[in-house]
Amino acid sequence: MTQITLIPGDGIGPEITEAVKTIFAAAEVPVTWEVENAGITTHNAGGLLIPVSLIASLNKNRVALKGPITTPVGGGFKSINVTLRQMFDLYQNVRPAKSTVGIETPFKFVDIVLFRENTEGLYSGLEFYDERHGIADAIARVTKDGCDKICRAAFEYARKHKRKKVTVVHKANILKLAGSLFINSAKTIAPEYPEITLDDKIIDNMCMQLVNKPEQFDVVVTTNLFGDILSDLCAGLVGGLGVVAGANIGKDMAIFEAVHGSAPDIAGKGIANPTALLRSALMMLHHINEHEHANRIEAALEETFKHQEQCTGDLGGKASTQEFAQNVISHLQ
Repeated sequence: MTQITLIPGDGIGPEITEAVKTIFAAAEVPVTWEVENAGITTHNAGGLLIPVSLIASLNKNRVALKGPITTPVGGGFKSINVTLRQMFDLYQNVRPAKSTVGIETPFKFVDIVLFRENTEGLYSGLEFYDERHGIADAIARVTKDGCDKICRAAFEYARKHKRKKVTVVHKANILKLAGSLFINSAKTIAPEYPEITLDDKIIDNMCMQLVNKPEQFDVVVTTNLFGDILSDLCAGLVGGLGVVAGANIGKDMAIFEAVHGSAPDIAGKGIANPTALLRSALMMLHHINEHEHANRIEAALEETFKHQEQCTGDLGGKASTQEFAQNVISHLQ
């Protein structure tokens, strides 16, 4: 048995978390859950946004599954997600986006895995305000080490999964130093992977190419801000944030998460789609080498998508969150 830190989160988080637990139990997945929460739920209970007990659990288990967490707006609170990523140096944000039979979009052949540098760039937290002159500065700091690590992670993934191409997305034509540092890291590393083609795209062109011909892309690697934008764009190509997985991976720790919001407007109604968290949990199973269980549940999930009436409302069905989970269970082989 592998013990996993489980962070239900806020809003619809507890509902979709329960659905994933139900499916895992039915599939007899060999994991146990250590439940620790964060966000508005813990803050409003008189505690911290990130409780000490959660940090201890993460340090012990080194693997976590996280539902959507809400950072309070105003009051100077730093993003909980950014804090966790920087605290544990989870420098890889990995976001697959793949077309799925039964989830209708204008794009049929998308199969992209995006690697976003997760700790540097404009999200470094280096912001300054000169009140006298009304000037705000946000510093997009990147390091050679950070660029090297994320680029190598993308190439390693491509080799392991027999992918053919890595596309580096940048703005080196304008950001002469920071952009060049990133693309040069990829160019230096690429010769170690001769079976993989290196391509590069300027960010604005990349956005246009993605909505014109997304099937041309395979593995994509980019900086923090560009990755934040492109990962959501890629999700839109395959059905939206409610159906894509996300992972934050470091040297010896990984947090897998639903990347959509906590949706407080539908919390408690039992209608939330648990697919994003379930697919993130399947990424987690592959991470801990439980490939057979992951593949079995993925096959059941894909079979469920083929029966629209078995899906939640956002996918055209009428199933509740738990009914959707039971429908997935009914397709387990």
